Amino acid sequence: MSAREEKIMALAGVDFANKTKEELQDLFRKVLNGGTHGLCFSPYEEGQKPGNVLSENQIRRRMEIIKPYTKWVRSFSCIEGNELIPKIAKEFGIKTLVGAWLGKEVDKNEQEIAELIKLAKDGYVDIAAVGNEVLYRHDLTEIKLLDYIYKVKAAIPEVPVGYVDAYYEFSMRPKITEACDVILANCYPFWECCHIDYSLMYMKTMFYQALQAGGGLKHVIISETGWPSQGEDYKGAMPSMENAMKYFINTQLWSKEEDVDIFYFTSFDESWKVGAEGDVGAFWGIWDKNENIKY
Repeated sequence: MSAREEKIMALAGVDFANKTKEELQDLFRKVLNGGTHGLCFSPYEEGQKPGNVLSENQIRRRMEIIKPYTKWVRSFSCIEGNELIPKIAKEFGIKTLVGAWLGKEVDKNEQEIAELIKLAKDGYVDIAAVGNEVLYRHDLTEIKLLDYIYKVKAAIPEVPVGYVDAYYEFSMRPKITEACDVILANCYPFWECCHIDYSLMYMKTMFYQALQAGGGLKHVIISETGWPSQGEDYKGAMPSMENAMKYFINTQLWSKEEDVDIFYFTSFDESWKVGAEGDVGAFWGIWDKNENIKY
C-alpha cells in the first residue's frame, strides 16, 4: 500500500474489511463501554410522540440506562415534561445541553424560551440551545431567531448559548454564527447519501466547515450525528446493523483522538419518527424501543 493510500485509510477510520460480525460487535461494546462525550436523549416510549407529556418515571428509567456510557445528555425541549430531563440528568451527575424547541407557534416559542431561562437560572443547564433546525425547516426568519438568541443570552450571561442546525447553515448565516457562543452543528453523512466507507471522512469535512464558519475562534460541537440500523437505503447510504456499528465506532474513536465533542444520535429508537423521516426514522438508537441494547 502506498503512503497516499495509507493516509486515506487512516482518514477513513478503522479497517473493518476482515472483521467478522462477532468481532465488530465486540469492538462496538468495547467503544461504548469506554464512554461517549454525549448522547441525544430519546424520551418517547412506544405510542408516544412530541406533544405527549413525559413522566418522571420514564425519563428516570432511561437516564439510568445511559448513565454509565455518557458524560453529557442533550434534550430538545423545555416543556411537556422535557424540563425534567436536565433536572434528572444533574441528579445522575451528567452535564446538559438543553434545547428550547422553536417552531411556528409563537405562544409555544415564548413558553420554551421562558422555561429554558428558568432551568438555566436554577443551575440545570451547562449549554443552552435556542432552536433546532428552524432555519432548515423555514419555521422562523433569521431576524426572529436572532431575537430569541439575544434574549436568552441577556437573561443567562453565565451560560454558553448556541443554535443547532445543519453544519452548512453557519457558513450561510454569519449573523447567526456571530450571535452564538458555541456552534452546534448537525452532521449527517447518511442524509447526504454518503457510503459508509467514506462516512468518517465526510463528517470531518462537515465539522471543519462549521469550524471555518466561526473563523476557528468558536468552539464547535457536533450536536447530532448517527447512522440508522434498519430501513431503505438512501441513494447509496445503506442502513444496517453493521453499518451503524461501524459509524458509531469511528465517530467515537475520532472524538477521543481529536478531542471533538460529539452528541451521538440517538440513545433509544423512537417509532414516531417514521412519519418525518420514512422507515429509517425509527432506527437511530443504540438501544431499541424496548430499551434493549441493539448490538
